[in-house]
Amino acid sequence: MAPFYAAKPDNVLKRAEELAAQGQETAALQALNEVILSKRSRSSPINMMEPMMLKYIELCVDLRQGRIVKEGLHQYRNIAQNTSVNSIETVINKLLELSEQKVAEARAKADQIAVESIDDLEASETPESIMLSTVSGEQNKDRTDRAVVTPWLKFLWEVYRTVLDLLRNNARLEALYHTVSNKAFTFCLNYARKTEFRRLCEILRNHFQNVSKYSHQPHSINLNDPETLQQYLEVRFHQLNAAVDLELWQEAFKSVEDIYTLLTTSKRPPKPSMMANYYNKLTKIFMVSENYLFHSAAWNKFSTIERTINKNLCDAEQSRMASVVLLSALAIPIITTTKTRPGYVEADEHRLLKLNRLSMLMGLPQHPTRTGLLKEALDKNILARVRPEIRDLYNILEVQFHPLSICKKINPIMTKLSEDPTLVKYVRPLHQVILTRLLQQLSQVYTTVKLDFVLKLASFPAPYNYDAATIEKFIMNGCKRGELNICIDHVSQSLTFETDLFASPKGTVTEGKQLQSSPSDLMRTQLSRLGVSLHAVDQIIGGSVKETAAKAKQEAVQRALTGIEKEHKETLARKNTIEHRKEIIETELARLEKVASQERAAAAQRKAEAEKKRVEEELRRREEERMQRLKDEIQRDNARRIADELSLKTGFDMKPEELENSDVQSLLDLKVSRLKTEHREMNDRLKNISKRLDHTERAFRKEEIPLLQKDYERQQKADLAFYEAGHKAELLAAKAQHAKGIELKSRLSRILGDYTIYKDKLDGQRMESLEAQRRETEAAIEAEKQERVALYRAKRDEIIKMREAEEAEREAREAEERRLGEEKERKEAEDAARRAKEKEENEEIEKRREEIERKKAEKEAEIERKLQATKAPAPEAYKAPGSRTTPSVAPLARSANAYSPGAIHKTSPSGGSSLPPKEVSGGSWRSSSAGRSTGESFSSSRGSFGSSRTNSDASAPLKSTGSYVPPNRRGAAPGGSEAPKEGRWR
Repeated sequence: MAPFYAAKPDNVLKRAEELAAQGQETAALQALNEVILSKRSRSSPINMMEPMMLKYIELCVDLRQGRIVKEGLHQYRNIAQNTSVNSIETVINKLLELSEQKVAEARAKADQIAVESIDDLEASETPESIMLSTVSGEQNKDRTDRAVVTPWLKFLWEVYRTVLDLLRNNARLEALYHTVSNKAFTFCLNYARKTEFRRLCEILRNHFQNVSKYSHQPHSINLNDPETLQQYLEVRFHQLNAAVDLELWQEAFKSVEDIYTLLTTSKRPPKPSMMANYYNKLTKIFMVSENYLFHSAAWNKFSTIERTINKNLCDAEQSRMASVVLLSALAIPIITTTKTRPGYVEADEHRLLKLNRLSMLMGLPQHPTRTGLLKEALDKNILARVRPEIRDLYNILEVQFHPLSICKKINPIMTKLSEDPTLVKYVRPLHQVILTRLLQQLSQVYTTVKLDFVLKLASFPAPYNYDAATIEKFIMNGCKRGELNICIDHVSQSLTFETDLFASPKGTVTEGKQLQSSPSDLMRTQLSRLGVSLHAVDQIIGGSVKETAAKAKQEAVQRALTGIEKEHKETLARKNTIEHRKEIIETELARLEKVASQERAAAAQRKAEAEKKRVEEELRRREEERMQRLKDEIQRDNARRIADELSLKTGFDMKPEELENSDVQSLLDLKVSRLKTEHREMNDRLKNISKRLDHTERAFRKEEIPLLQKDYERQQKADLAFYEAGHKAELLAAKAQHAKGIELKSRLSRILGDYTIYKDKLDGQRMESLEAQRRETEAAIEAEKQERVALYRAKRDEIIKMREAEEAEREAREAEERRLGEEKERKEAEDAARRAKEKEENEEIEKRREEIERKKAEKEAEIERKLQATKAPAPEAYKAPGSRTTPSVAPLARSANAYSPGAIHKTSPSGGSSLPPKEVSGGSWRSSSAGRSTGESFSSSRGSFGSSRTNSDASAPLKSTGSYVPPNRRGAAPGGSEAPKEGRWR
C-alpha cells in the first residue's frame, strides 16, 4: 500500500527534501520514483510535476542512477510533450548541466589528488613507484583518473545517449535534439573519446534513417521543411569538424556522405561558407587517404568558393592559396600506384564505381584528371599569383625539356618546399612525378641507357633519394600500367626504351614537353604526312594548278552570287519549316508531359490514398491490439489482485501457471467459496469458545460467593479510616489558610487611604481627557456634516440642471421628429397623387392603343372580305407565242427587308408594276415574305398592302400566275384542289 503522502506531489517533494537533508538520498529517490512512474502522475499538472522532476534529476545525478533517470525522463516526456515542451527542455538542460558539473568536479578532484600524492617534490622516483611500474605501465595520474573521473565520464555519456534517444523523431523537441548532439560532439572532443564518437555518429545516422519510418506518428519530423534540413546540415558539419579534429578519417568520410545526402535532399541551396568548410575538410580526408587527384580537385573547389565569399583576401593569402592549388595539381602522380592489376573487369568496375562515388561527393559532372585540373588552374591565371619557386617548378615539369638537368634544377625548389610546413606533404608525390618526367624525356632521346646513369640523374637529397631497387619497382609499375615501355637488362645493368610501332597513344605520356614524336606516332601518321608532302610537291611542280584553282574559285563565287537569293529563300523556308516542326514537337512534348504529369499525379494520389488507407488500417489494428493488451493487462491485474487477497485472507496460494490459466470469474467463485468455508469454520470455533467461557465464568462465580462478604467488611473498615484521616487534614489546612488571610488584610488596610486618593485622581484625569475627545469629535462631526450638506446641495443643483438640459433636448428632438413625420407624410401623399396620375395616363394610353388595334383589325377584316369576294379570272383566248402582253396588274414582289409598314407600292401608268418582269416572275411575294411565318407581325404590312391596292386599280382582276393568294387559300389550287407539293412554301 502506498504511503499517505503519495496522494499529493507537494507532500512527496517535501518528504524527499526531508529525507535528502537527513542523508537518505536513496530513500528520497525511491519515493519520487514511485510517484513519477505511477499512472496517477499522468493527470498531475505540469507546474507541480516540474519541481519534483528537478529534484528527481538532482538525486539521480548525485547517485549516478542512469537507468532510473531514463525511466523518469521517458515518463515525463509522455506527460508534458503535448502541453509544455519548455518544461522538458528545462529538465533536460538541468540534467546535462549537473552531469557536466560533476565531471568537472571529478577532474579537479583528480588533479588535486595527483598533486597531494607527491610528498617530496625533489624526489623523482620513490621505491614504491619503481616497484609498481615494474608490474604496471600506468602512472599515478592514470590510476587516479580511472578511479575518480572515469565513472562520471561513463555517466555523462549515458546521459547523452538517454537524452538523444528521448528527443529523437519529435518535431517539437528538434531544436533541443540538435543542441544536445552538438554538446555530445564537444564532449568527445574535450575528452578525446574516439570510440564514443563512432557510436554517437552511428546513433545519429540510425535516428535519421528512422525519420521516414516514423513519419506517420504525431509530432514526426518533416524532412521537406528547409529549416529542418538546415539544422541537420549544421549538426553534420559539426560532426565532420569533430571527426577531422579527432583524426577519425573513416567517420569523417561517412559524415561527408551524410552531408551530400542532405544537400541532395534539401531544396534550399547551402550557404557558401558551409560548402567552403565542406571542401576544406575533403582536402584533409583525401590527403590522408593519399588520393592526390581528388585532393587537388577539392582544393580547386575550396579556393573558388573562398575567393567568392571573401572579397577582401590579402595578397599573401591569395598567393598561399594559389600556390597550394597549383602544387596539389602538380603533385598528382602520373603513374598510379594502386595495388590492383589493370585489365581485370572486377577491378576496373570497382575503380569506376569509386571514381563515380567520389565525383558525386565533389559535385563534379565527370571524373577529374591531372591535365584538366592544370588547365583549369591556368585558365584562372593562377601562375600570376603563385610563389616564384612553384612557378619555376611548373615550367620545369610541364613546359621545358631537359632530361639531364631536371633533378638538379628541381632540388633547390624541393628544399624550399620542405621547409614550409604546409607544403612539405607534397614533396614525396612530387618526386614520383619528377621521376616519371625524367623517364619520359629520356625515352625520347635515348634507346638504351645505363642504370647507373639513371641513378645519377635521379639523385635527390635524403630522405627522398632512390636506389636501384626502388627505381626498378617504379619502372615495373609504370610498365604494368602501360604508361612506360622499358626493358631492364640486369646482366648489362642497362635500361632499354622499347617502342611498339602499333601501340595506342597514352594521354599521360603525351603530357609535358616533347622533343620529337615517338616511333608509334610516326607510324600512325605516316600516310597523312605523305599526303601532305605530295600535295605540296604537286603545288610546286604543276603551275596550271593555281590557275585552275583560281578559275574554280571565281566560278564558285559567281554561282554563289547567282543562287544567293534562291538559297536565302530556301533557307528562310527551311527555317520556317524547322520552327513549325519545333512548335509541333514542343506542343506534343508539352501534351505528353501534361499527360505524364497527370498520370504521375493520379498515381501519386492513388499511392497516397493507398498509403492513407494502409496507415488507417495499421492505426486501427494497433489500437485494437492496444485495447486488447490493455484488457488482458487489466484482467491479469484483477486476477493477480484477487489471488493476493485470497492468499492474504485464506492462506490459499496459487501457482503462476494456474493463475495464468484462470479467469476473473473463476477466481471470484473460488474466493467466495473459500470465504464461505472460512466463515463457517470461524462461526463453529466461536460457538465452542463461547460455551467454554460460559462454563468457566459460572464456576468462577460459584467459588467467589463465600468470599464476597468478607471482602465487603474489610473494604468498609479501610474506607472509614481513610475518611477520618482526610477530614482531619482538611481542618488543619483551613485553619492555616484563615490565619494567612487575616494577616494579609491587616497589612493592606494601612495603604487603603492612599490607594483611594490615587484612584480618584486617575479617574478625574481620564474623565477630562474623555470630555476633550468628545468635544473634538462632535466638532469634527459637525464640520463633516456641513461639508456633506454643501456637497449634496451642489450635486442636487447639478442634477437639476442636467435634467433641465435633457428635457430641453428631448423636446427639441420630439419637435424634429414631428417635423420629419409631417414631411414624410407630405412626400407620401405627393407620391400617391403622382402614381394615381401616372396610372390614369397609362390607362388612357392603353385605351388609345386598343382603339388603334381595333381599327387595324377592322381594316384587315375588310381587306380579307374583299379578297374573298374577288373571283378567279376566266381563261383567255389562245394567242400565238410572243404575242401575249404583260398583265395590267403585276404581282407584288418585295423582299422581306423591303416589306415594311406604311410602304406604298408605285405602279406604272398602265396599271402594272414598275418592277421588271424578270424580278416579278423570279421572286414572288410568297417567297419573299416566307420569313414572316415564324412569328413576325403582319398586320401593318397588310394595311400597307390594302392601301396600295386601294390607290391603284383595286377592281382589276388578278392573274393566277404571281397573283396574291390569301393566307387561308395558300397551298390550294384555284379550283379547290390541292396544289403541287413542290410549289408550297415550307
